[in-house]
Amino acid sequence: MAKTKKRFICQACGSVSPRWQGQCPDCAEWNTLVEDAPATVFSQKHDLSRGGRAVEFVELNTPSELPVRRATGLAEFDRALGGGLVPGSAVLMGGDPGIGKSTLLLQTAATIARSGAPVVYVSGEEAAGQVRMRAARLGLADAPIRLAAETSVRDILTTLGQMEPPALLVIDSIQTMYSDTIEGAPGTVSQVRGCAFELIRYAKENGVALVLVGHVTKDGSIAGPRVLEHMVDVVMSFEGERSHQYRILRALKNRFGAVDEIGVFSMVSEGLEEVSNPSMLFLSGRDQPLAGSAVFPALEGTRPVLVEIQALIVRLQSGATPRRSVVGWDSGRLAMLLAVLESRCGLNFSSAEVYLNIAGGYRLSDPAADLAVAAALVSALADRPLPDRSVWFGELSLAGEIRPVAHASLRLREAEKLGFGMAFGPSDVANGSAKLDYRGMGQVAKLVDRVMANP
Repeated sequence: MAKTKKRFICQACGSVSPRWQGQCPDCAEWNTLVEDAPATVFSQKHDLSRGGRAVEFVELNTPSELPVRRATGLAEFDRALGGGLVPGSAVLMGGDPGIGKSTLLLQTAATIARSGAPVVYVSGEEAAGQVRMRAARLGLADAPIRLAAETSVRDILTTLGQMEPPALLVIDSIQTMYSDTIEGAPGTVSQVRGCAFELIRYAKENGVALVLVGHVTKDGSIAGPRVLEHMVDVVMSFEGERSHQYRILRALKNRFGAVDEIGVFSMVSEGLEEVSNPSMLFLSGRDQPLAGSAVFPALEGTRPVLVEIQALIVRLQSGATPRRSVVGWDSGRLAMLLAVLESRCGLNFSSAEVYLNIAGGYRLSDPAADLAVAAALVSALADRPLPDRSVWFGELSLAGEIRPVAHASLRLREAEKLGFGMAFGPSDVANGSAKLDYRGMGQVAKLVDRVMANP
């Protein structure tokens, strides 16, 4: 191998010298000669600054035809997507096993196929006969869906290349796909990333709406490399308890719409049914109010949903360490509320077990639920029910103040529509309804006085 020649470049004037010296012979500057990295055959061969094609740039206001969304036939699915499927988009849908992901996508595929658009459904986990059995149970056996049970991405793309690009391509699931150009078993990081890249590239080039079903880990996150969520345009989560009939479709990432919209479905024997009024799912139909129960108008995107918050306080006589059990809410926020009620209102929860539950298996993350949770806790502690047909909302600060929340008017309108006559919340909310009696509270101490005074 030929010896690589060294060269020294002056950092002041840029002159090149074959050997190092203290003073540059051209500009007379001292200690400016620095050895340059030699140009090897490898670096010249892998230099990416030349040899490619020029990239065409466009202006943001360049007139072009925008893609038209395609309705899925399920209004709740369209709501969560932001208005429908966008051609050339990639959607990743995750959810617990048996929650209904395949059922939802099969119903969507059948609706689009019946409208006359070509649909391809590729199942990597089930045989074609199993998918046909589900379709017959759901009454979708007559839908003109092109069904295949295959796991080879090369075979799938080769087949798709010999036919007209479909309007919808469903891959169930991405963890079962494999590429013969990548080493490793299906489901490994390299296989999932490589297979998803090839399928997304096909969808982008041909204007195909691609839906990838993803497995989830035991903590609920989508399995596989995190880069998979960056590659797709929409990440959706299908949530719910299998012991409950409702299901919630939530967008975690959406490049074409809002990420705070949800779609609500009900699982029945004929498949998934849309729920136009989800508040009725999470409210009990009792005739009289009970202690420890408060109704909170939650907000999911532009949709208000009324949910019931239930609290139970059990006094301990033995001096044992009390438990704090929470279902559907943040346990850390419950501890903060208990501290605020003890410090600002003089209530004692230290010798009692506290149980908090969001009815119907609903999960709350809205900070406006603080006041409703506090009302349920105080009602359970005093063993006195809250005012009948009332809703509670507001965020509590550590100083015991009830802070304003977003979209209070939407919450009040939903409560009025469902027949509620009273509402409690921040003091700076304007009530535009004559049928709903709104009472603002500035401090959480007023909540305690209200509950204690209620007969």
